[in-house]
Amino acid sequence: MTTDTQKHYQKIRKILIIVLALNWAVALAKIIYGLSSRCFSMTADGFHSLSDGTSNLIGIAGIYFACQPVDKDHPYGHKKYETLFSLGIAAMLFLVSFNLLKQGWERLHHPVSFQVNLSSFIVMLMTVAVNIYVMRYEFKRGKALKSDILVSDSMHTRADIFTSFSVIISLVVTRMGFPLIDPIVTILISLFIGYAAFEIAKQSSDVLCDTAVFLDDQKVRDIVLKVEGVRACHKIRSRGRIDDIYIDLHVQVNPRMHIDNAHQISDRIEEAIKSAIPGISDVVVHMEPLER
Repeated sequence: MTTDTQKHYQKIRKILIIVLALNWAVALAKIIYGLSSRCFSMTADGFHSLSDGTSNLIGIAGIYFACQPVDKDHPYGHKKYETLFSLGIAAMLFLVSFNLLKQGWERLHHPVSFQVNLSSFIVMLMTVAVNIYVMRYEFKRGKALKSDILVSDSMHTRADIFTSFSVIISLVVTRMGFPLIDPIVTILISLFIGYAAFEIAKQSSDVLCDTAVFLDDQKVRDIVLKVEGVRACHKIRSRGRIDDIYIDLHVQVNPRMHIDNAHQISDRIEEAIKSAIPGISDVVVHMEPLER
């Protein structure tokens, strides 16, 4: 593994550790106050924030495996481990969503009164502010570093922000004399979490199932056709992650061309594509004689 790749994963690991500390601080504040005031929606939101911290731990584990060097059993490297562990985050979110849905439904049929005061709003507003900072920071760094773990984790935090706003609305309405809103909001929270889990699972499974990368085939074709000696280009395929893209394509050349010249053209095509499009790890060129 190159020094640049090691530094890349060290940056991601550092970000996850910072986010982990912030998420757990937010979770403890919500859980402690939610239990003391018997506000179940706030407690549920706190456990959701706690799951944010657990997803950070999953992310750190995923980064450890992803940064391992190429070996005999993994000739293409270990980067997909990062994507695989993102599915672990999604699975955990689905579990949290199910438990909250179940608990909210039970509280809907067996309501419990709780206290709503100024402290409740202060706790929620402070934690929302922290979550917004964490989400924006993690998403921005995830896009910059092209990290599935960071982007998935920021989506997890985004769901936490939505649910926190739902809790605040629940507190306001309960203060107005409608306590049944609390379990209803808890159910809505579970649906938000389930949707976030679905989004993460879909993105991760696309990578693991070799779904075509969002790549402009025409751009690739234009790059290839500029290489001297290339007559035509077709059957362009792509797979992988946005920072680890694999491309194979068919190129037609003069049927009388010597194999040495064709090989040089293949090298120039690979170099041209890698120079023009970031994130390309490998290009496989299939040479064909131009059919007259």
